[in-house]
Amino acid sequence: MDHMNYLIDMDGVLISGKTMIPGAREFIERLTARNIPFLVLTNNSIYTPGDLAHRLQLIGLPIPRERIFTSAMATARFVQSQHPNGSAFVVGESGLTEAIHDAGYVLTDMRPDYVVLGETHSYNLERITRAVRLVAAGAKFVATNPDPTGPTDEGIVPACGAMAALIERATGKSPFFIGKPNPFMMRSALNYLGVHSENTVMIGDRMDTDVIAGVESGMGTILVLTGVTRREDVSRYPYQPTRICASVAEIEV
Repeated sequence: MDHMNYLIDMDGVLISGKTMIPGAREFIERLTARNIPFLVLTNNSIYTPGDLAHRLQLIGLPIPRERIFTSAMATARFVQSQHPNGSAFVVGESGLTEAIHDAGYVLTDMRPDYVVLGETHSYNLERITRAVRLVAAGAKFVATNPDPTGPTDEGIVPACGAMAALIERATGKSPFFIGKPNPFMMRSALNYLGVHSENTVMIGDRMDTDVIAGVESGMGTILVLTGVTRREDVSRYPYQPTRICASVAEIEV
């Protein structure tokens, strides 16, 4: 049988906060040693792939930048496919602004084609207000990911989905969310890797983003129990993972 390719969620699967999950390095080393195509996925649009690769290497995970795919990259591919070489007003960090620039877009607050909302270290009310006015004036509203909160060492913080709700409430216009669980993120990652869904497996720690996105994209799915989902939670979902593993340490490739 031909080998499988892997799309691997990052948070809760390979890392937890700022620490590596036991067995993650060995799993990545097994994939690398066998030349098995894989991508590490994240809904977080703050960092560029190069920044993320550096952060992962510092905690002991040898993942090169070309093996990392973010919701910012998927968002840039989406706007470029819909409206090539357009313009956008971006609320976000370098991970998002670089991806949108690299797609051939101009960043502007003057009559942009899109308002693109991502994660940021600190939401600036002036920029959010500008985004509200531009969306109200007719700019198309796209957001990198629907997560309402994100984890930090001090507790949860409001994330892209929460800010998107503010803009939606102020304008009456709903955003199109690109990141998981939108299958667009999966399709985009499969295209980037140059593989097909039928011989690719999604590995994730969440039933409501990773597993559903894998199921909706026609991939096999492995749920690992090192993140938010517990084994007893799984049965209440109408869709099920192909396999459940305690961690990536159990996955043979």
